[in-house]
Amino acid sequence: MSLRRRLSTSLPQLFGFTSRSFRSLEFLRKPLRPSNSSGESNLVHGIHVFHCPDAVGIVAKLSDCIASRGGNILGADVFVPENKKVFYSRSEFIFDPVKWPRAQMDEDFLELSNMFNAKKSVVRVPNLDPKYKISVLTSKQDHCLVDLLHEWQDGRLPIDITCVISNHDRGPNTHVFRFLERHGIPYHYLCTTKENKREEEILDLVQDTDFLILARYMQVLSGNFLKTYKKDIINIHHGLLPSFKGGNPSRQAFDAGVKLIGATSHFVTEELDTGPIIEQMVERVSHRDNLKSFVQKSENLEKQCLAKAIKSYCELRVLPYEVNKTVVF
Repeated sequence: MSLRRRLSTSLPQLFGFTSRSFRSLEFLRKPLRPSNSSGESNLVHGIHVFHCPDAVGIVAKLSDCIASRGGNILGADVFVPENKKVFYSRSEFIFDPVKWPRAQMDEDFLELSNMFNAKKSVVRVPNLDPKYKISVLTSKQDHCLVDLLHEWQDGRLPIDITCVISNHDRGPNTHVFRFLERHGIPYHYLCTTKENKREEEILDLVQDTDFLILARYMQVLSGNFLKTYKKDIINIHHGLLPSFKGGNPSRQAFDAGVKLIGATSHFVTEELDTGPIIEQMVERVSHRDNLKSFVQKSENLEKQCLAKAIKSYCELRVLPYEVNKTVVF
């Protein structure tokens, strides 16, 4: 197993990311293939993430927990922020579910969690565990919703879409409505006003979901909604903020002659568009862009950024860090 130590003393500030010194250990290993094809078919892929106070021996105990049950670590990433005394890790491993039953795995990692007073310890076996149940909230713009539906249709995201909720009515002959109808995904149109955001009805529709996605949903969810729902909500917005607020920000940015555009995907908090950042993407624009190409580039970034954030979240790559940051392995 090779060991790489990386030291970073400064990260450039970008769209609100602040610099932070840290040390990071990354253990990388090529998958060890079983000696025969019959053994290979028995092996299953697992993922474990761990967040706890820093202490001596955590990596050794994690490795022993997996190895003692016949598992083999394929890769592990460890992050210990400088002078913070906290430990983060994400491990990928293969195992034989006959030798290490799923329920026993939960018990073993729970014991490890108790041993180190972990704040977060989650194990996931993608081939055995249920897909994430999600609902999508959207408004008039379709680009993020359509891209998400195609990602789901092609099996690139481990999610089941329970419903799509919108404050914009889509007729039965629209592409989105026909797609949803064809795949049996309910579509709920809830007309909202300043006085009534229909949040109680939304909560009723999403109560059994694992997390929510705001695919260009142009309504602000209240603090009461967030406290009642209690689960993660992932949002996407263009990277033109905060310079161009209000209506038609792309037109404002285009008229201002900006040279760099972007998109940010983040968790939703009570403060508008200031939640912990999961993913950011940027692209250059120039005087050669007209308004149509400018908007198209911006929307493409939003689609890619949201899809990447959802994928990272589902693969247990995202962990909370300090008050308003994330560790993304």
